[in-house]
Amino acid sequence: MTLENQLIKKTFYETFMEAGEKNPVRVLGEAFLAGYKDGTADISAIRFAQGEVYFHNKDYEAAIFKWENVHNALEPWAKKNIADCHYELGQLSTAEEIYKSIDTESSVLQSEVALQLFSLYIDQGKIEKADQVIKKAVSSNPDYPNVTDIARAFFEKHKDWKSAIELAVNEAIRTESHRWFDILKSYAEQGLTKAFEPHYFSKCLAVLYGVDQTRFEQMVHALWNGYRNERSYFSWLREFNHLFLNLDANRKQSWKELSALYQETYFELIDGTYLMKELEEIIPNLLTNWIKIADYSHALFASAAVLAWSEKFPSSISPEVVNDAENLIFHSRNETDGLEYSLTLFDSIVKWAEEQHVDPGHRFRWIIRELVDFQTHHLLVAGTSGNGKSSFINSVLGENILTVPTSSVIVFKGDDETEIRKISDEELTTFSGFHEFQEAVDRRLNKAFNNAIIEFSLPSPILQENRLALIDTPGFSDRNRMEGEALEYLHFADSLLFVLDANDPFTEKEQEIIMQIRKYAPNLPIHFLLNKIDEIYDEQEAAQIVEDTRSRVREFLPRAQVFAYSSHLRSRKQQNDLAEFLKDLNRPIAEEDRIEKILIFIRKLIRHLLDKWTEMEKSLVESIKWNEEMATKLSGAINQLTDLKEEKTRMITRTFRKVLEEIRADLSENIPKILQECSDLIQEDSDFRNIHFELNDEMNRRAHAYVTDKVLPELYRSLQEWILKANDELNQCQSFLDEISDGFNGMYGEERLKLNCDFKVLDDWLRDADRMTSGVQMEKVNIFLRRTPYQILLKSAGRLFGVFQQNNEMLYHKYKQFVENQDYLDVAESIMNQLLLPFELFEKSLERDISFFFRNPFVVLNQAVEETKKEIEEKEEELEKMRSNPETYRDPLTLFEVKLRQYEWITISAKGVFHA
Repeated sequence: MTLENQLIKKTFYETFMEAGEKNPVRVLGEAFLAGYKDGTADISAIRFAQGEVYFHNKDYEAAIFKWENVHNALEPWAKKNIADCHYELGQLSTAEEIYKSIDTESSVLQSEVALQLFSLYIDQGKIEKADQVIKKAVSSNPDYPNVTDIARAFFEKHKDWKSAIELAVNEAIRTESHRWFDILKSYAEQGLTKAFEPHYFSKCLAVLYGVDQTRFEQMVHALWNGYRNERSYFSWLREFNHLFLNLDANRKQSWKELSALYQETYFELIDGTYLMKELEEIIPNLLTNWIKIADYSHALFASAAVLAWSEKFPSSISPEVVNDAENLIFHSRNETDGLEYSLTLFDSIVKWAEEQHVDPGHRFRWIIRELVDFQTHHLLVAGTSGNGKSSFINSVLGENILTVPTSSVIVFKGDDETEIRKISDEELTTFSGFHEFQEAVDRRLNKAFNNAIIEFSLPSPILQENRLALIDTPGFSDRNRMEGEALEYLHFADSLLFVLDANDPFTEKEQEIIMQIRKYAPNLPIHFLLNKIDEIYDEQEAAQIVEDTRSRVREFLPRAQVFAYSSHLRSRKQQNDLAEFLKDLNRPIAEEDRIEKILIFIRKLIRHLLDKWTEMEKSLVESIKWNEEMATKLSGAINQLTDLKEEKTRMITRTFRKVLEEIRADLSENIPKILQECSDLIQEDSDFRNIHFELNDEMNRRAHAYVTDKVLPELYRSLQEWILKANDELNQCQSFLDEISDGFNGMYGEERLKLNCDFKVLDDWLRDADRMTSGVQMEKVNIFLRRTPYQILLKSAGRLFGVFQQNNEMLYHKYKQFVENQDYLDVAESIMNQLLLPFELFEKSLERDISFFFRNPFVVLNQAVEETKKEIEEKEEELEKMRSNPETYRDPLTLFEVKLRQYEWITISAKGVFHA
């Protein structure tokens, strides 16, 4: 046992013991006595050993006394042991102070002191100090026994994963021990390493690569998955791929797990979630590394991915890597389920489009569904106009269905029931009957169906028995050019039957069309139907025409078949021959061919969605402009309505005021007359003492009678006429508003505005007119009892002289003269004020009532303006978003296109033919 081990275990005293000696106290005591007497012995060493014995026997005070008197090289150890004694006695503060005061160059003693301090701090609950001292111990002497294990256990216990990971990384790099790499991997598998920036592990991975490549692959896998879906994921991809790019890994080694990880990650990155600016610096290195180590099960995908990416982004991948991919792709095992991958890609594009609120269209869904039906052969029937294509189809179907030149693509399918549907990008529509179908396909009547497919299902033995679908497209134009529908559906068809006219078969124009078809769809089988053969009256000549046509056709298409046919001949033999001919065309459908067609339509879908972006932007611009115009027009309508309301308010109020003015004029003219006529009550024998009371009563009675019997009926009649005129005026307003709403609804294309006025005001006016003219409670007017000077004088004279009969004549004349000569205008005014007060209040309410009449149109128009402005704001925000971030829409489609191209390369490799 070395001296340091003895000092650590406090067994230094054993160096003084002879073999078989069992009493260290006696032996050390004798040695101390001898040395003391001799004066030459190292008494400090003996005291140090005695302290150990006392310590083991828990006599800590004696041990401390001995160790305090050690003054040789063992003094630092003695101080450490003294601190141990205080530790055992529970005097932790004293122990800590002594431990910290020890100054030694011995790394062992330093480590022991650190471990003791570590334990002391743990006992004190001073975790932060314990952390500091154990980290210092590891840093100073990591090879000291158990120090790293103690540190690791401490970090793990307190879930200090940062320190634990740092310890594992440092120790793995320092020792290159599998154990520490495995510990670090376990942390990564728990997701604990994601808190570190990825570059932190680069050196560790580089060391591990040189130590153990299997463990390297496992470590990379654990770290990779730990960073997945984290903020620093792309940083990890950049850092690792840069590191791995400079390592000498290759396909000769086994990298199956890492190769699978590359494939999974690549597909994850190009699924449309990320933008190109995030991927452009990651994907090239990722693909370069992937193809460098791709095992046989991933080599096909890796090489196809490299070729697809380099085509889309030239110069992003080195030519050496691209050449490697080109060589590898044709020597890789193709065990992929191309159909599943293609359909998954289609579904992912559709899902993405729907998330962007862009309808991918029913047409593409229908086409893909039809292509997945491997039991049905799609036969495209084509030909130039006038060759009898429609007649041939009608004869096959046994019904006269095609009667006019078509503007749509029609797919005839055999089924138990007849059903006709239109499949367009926007909608699926079922036709109610055959007449509606004919209108839809008539290009002269309807050109809105040009991009739609008509699916015509009907009971047809020849279609059902042969699992055949006939595709009819618009005929080729006289300009020798194929129309868009025909070109597009060449890729939908499994074969093409070109209809020729027996009177002039296989013309130069038809040959040019065939060459165009061959160029556009080089793998599409093409056969020919020689129609109108019945118009050749000489059978020998007809046979010669058939043979000549067959020879000329086979110069262009050696495998093409030519079938002579008459659409007007209904013989059973011809029908049987035709059935046999069609059956011969209907060869088993190769899955690779259908996959290739699906990929073609996926590419069309991507282009369609790219065009949609332009359409959406254009639509937003047009929508904003249209809404701005609508807002201006609506505001103009509001101004018109305001002017109309003010005009009608003035007009209706003016006519009402005219009625009242006429009544005022009437009363002003007739009330004074009625009151003056009351002079007939005055007689010479009248009682002039009370005549003024009688006159006042009678005047009031006659005035009231006139108002009741004459004025109110006339006023009622005038008000009824006024209400009728107002009704006409307000009805004109409603008619005007109906025209406005019709105009706006025509522009909106729907019944959005209803500018209905509130005619209830007329009912209210009728009720009020009836109420106000049904009877007036008029207060008696003081006509003859006023205290005017003349009346006072006259009434005084009556009372004074009325008792004398001889004075009656004089009073008679005076009273009569007075009554007849008064103007009574003030009385008339008083009566008018009483009578017309409710009418004047009514007049003041007319403006409010007319406002109520127009209130709903104002509300509707103002609400329409607000909604239009809100829509403008929303559209402008959407347009700004589109224009400022076009990559959010275009980049995913670019990545879908890359993935599509990858599948196309896989399809090419399956055929073993290289296409640049």
